[in-house]
Amino acid sequence: MGERAGGPRDDGGARTAELAATVAVRVPGTQMHCMTEHVPIAKPRRRLRNRSALAASMLALTGCTPAGFLTGLDRVSSSADARKVGNGLAYGSDARQRLDVWAPRARSASPQTADPLPVVVFFYGGGWNEGSRGDYGFAGAAYAGQGFIAVVPDYRLVPAVRFPAFVEDGALAVKWARDNAKRFGGDPRRITLAGHSAGAYNAAMLVFDRRFLDRVGVDPKIVRAAALLSGPYDFYPFTEARGRNAFGSWKQPLETQPVRFARADAPPMFLAHGAADRIVLPHNSHSLARRLNQLGAPVTLRIYPNANHVDLAASLSRPFRGRTPVLAESSAFLLRHSR
Repeated sequence: MGERAGGPRDDGGARTAELAATVAVRVPGTQMHCMTEHVPIAKPRRRLRNRSALAASMLALTGCTPAGFLTGLDRVSSSADARKVGNGLAYGSDARQRLDVWAPRARSASPQTADPLPVVVFFYGGGWNEGSRGDYGFAGAAYAGQGFIAVVPDYRLVPAVRFPAFVEDGALAVKWARDNAKRFGGDPRRITLAGHSAGAYNAAMLVFDRRFLDRVGVDPKIVRAAALLSGPYDFYPFTEARGRNAFGSWKQPLETQPVRFARADAPPMFLAHGAADRIVLPHNSHSLARRLNQLGAPVTLRIYPNANHVDLAASLSRPFRGRTPVLAESSAFLLRHSR
């Protein structure tokens, strides 16, 4: 999915320029040792520099993923306003069909004694061929800290599966959230979706193509709103390896494109993109927003100047929230439309 197609680029040089620095980190107080090559490091705010030197010593060690780095850094650089209350819970029989649940810390002790909270199911990215819910704890904690019960599922990946398996897994995760939200203090009538990059694609397909939720016995109207960050929604033809590997075997390729399923009765959509994104081009969000506007569907398009593909995900991690206001804006949107 090259630049003309508006999808992730297969160009290593562009990705290096986009994703910036290599930093080796050991996070004190955890077992995490990271060599990250993809997390863009900005000058930390003075307050964070003084917090145990950003709670990390710069050592040449190996280990975790860029997203895992953000989760570890988030854990030690903030006052914990969220807590993981469910770990590795099964929503299907496959080893990849597991999820974590995050809740506001104040609600964790007695989740069923207070008014139920809205639920957000967050799907992480990774080109449909990589990713782990454990590395995206920072995203679950971020939305839980904003007043949600946050569900972060794993899903099956290429090459073990191809489209539509990862979207089908998303439907099962939404079903699990509907059936189990009350256990954790969530309201099964107030389910929302969120995602970044490939995860935003998965969420978009669940919102627009009602067949996925219908097939698992879930009324598509259960999704009250969605916040989609830096996602590919209009990227056919498949001009690079990830797109071909994930979708190339589907006989009707246009059926893989969320923009083709946009509908007038879709729930309110918050579409966010970085203007400087060269991994998934902003064309994708512009195209989907334009189509939804044509249909009269409720949509908010937010383009962040100078932000790249990683910035929107990194902005969910507390140390980097100054990069974009996407957490505050997407949370406010989801809360407003899930009342």
